[in-house]
Amino acid sequence: MGKRVLLATGDLLFRSKLSAVVTAAGGEVSRDAARCDLAVLELAEPGATEKIGELVGRGIPVLAYGAHVRPELLRSARDAGALAVPNSQVEARLRDLLKQ
Repeated sequence: MGKRVLLATGDLLFRSKLSAVVTAAGGEVSRDAARCDLAVLELAEPGATEKIGELVGRGIPVLAYGAHVRPELLRSARDAGALAVPNSQVEARLRDLLKQ
């Protein structure tokens, strides 16, 4: 059975791309943070770092992504326990995580 993946992004283009990656890997996009196996969060969203802390605290792996020109956001996400990557790497990292 594929993973249930929470996609927390306001960018509809990214949501569509990431949804396609999840579906191609046999996973399911979920809107329920309480029932996901993996969470993907856009760091530009308000409260992203706090949300990372909550999810990691419940044992849910988090892939966070943001602009490479905002290294402080990527660093704070890593400090909160997420795997944080620039936008250009999120699709490849998501594919890798879905294979595990």
